[in-house]
Amino acid sequence: MRALQFTEYGGPEVISWAEAPEPHAGRGQVRIAVRAASVNPIDWKTYGGALSGGQPMDGTGYLGWDAAGVVDEVGEGVTGVSVGDDVLGRGQSNTQAEYAVLSSWALKPSSVDWAVAAAAGVAGETSERGLRLLDVKPGDTLFVDGGAGGVGATAVQMARARGARVIASAGEANQDYLREIGATPVLYGEGVADRVRAAAGGPVDAVLDVVGKTPVEELISLAPEPSQVVSIANYMAAEAGARVTGGGAESRGSEALAEVADMLAQNKVVMKVQTFPFDRAAEAYRISEGGHLRGKLVLVP
Repeated sequence: MRALQFTEYGGPEVISWAEAPEPHAGRGQVRIAVRAASVNPIDWKTYGGALSGGQPMDGTGYLGWDAAGVVDEVGEGVTGVSVGDDVLGRGQSNTQAEYAVLSSWALKPSSVDWAVAAAAGVAGETSERGLRLLDVKPGDTLFVDGGAGGVGATAVQMARARGARVIASAGEANQDYLREIGATPVLYGEGVADRVRAAAGGPVDAVLDVVGKTPVEELISLAPEPSQVVSIANYMAAEAGARVTGGGAESRGSEALAEVADMLAQNKVVMKVQTFPFDRAAEAYRISEGGHLRGKLVLVP
């Protein structure tokens, strides 16, 4: 099969769409023929070497953490899904390929486009996890720092569906988009905490940080206690008492994906996507690295 890969660290120019070993479903997994796979910041941090711990490149690296496609292999112990089913899900860092192995998944509603389904894996699971850790309830006021990107926009809409009031930050160009998805918009950047207080009429009940650019002390100043700030992007936030989540034992995998799939089918979550063929992946990654996204970038065969 072909897969996106890299053999040295660098910018988008180091990735290529080339031959790669074909994966197979192990116990508790399914394999899909990929119809679409989404771009996430962790991908360009991976080929850029930011996650290497300073170690040199060893062998070939692969990309992609979520995808949607048609099941063509079902691993041992798997129930509730069959060969030929359309699914969306999350894999283990190699989904931007012609075939991908998923470790968590949900059936894709027939009304949901392949590209949107692919974009829902990381964004949906991360949003569900963040809102659950913050215990966002009806009537709560939530601040999402970085509300226009894939995770941020999904979290805004999932929180609104839970009955929460949402304030979200973004650049000038995305203020109307935040209104469109049900958030009260504020400009990100210096002084954002003051703008959130003004919009909320005081402090908020919880803060979800999806971009990691606002000083954590500012975010903590908005919440009733530091633990009511959860970050998926500022790995140093825990030193100030906030919580940092990267998945693992805190993830509810397929359960979260089933929830977001249902919300997509009911139009409670609407995801904006921009698609690129796999052989133009470098172009998509340059856009992703530049930030200021609205929704998700998705790669298709």
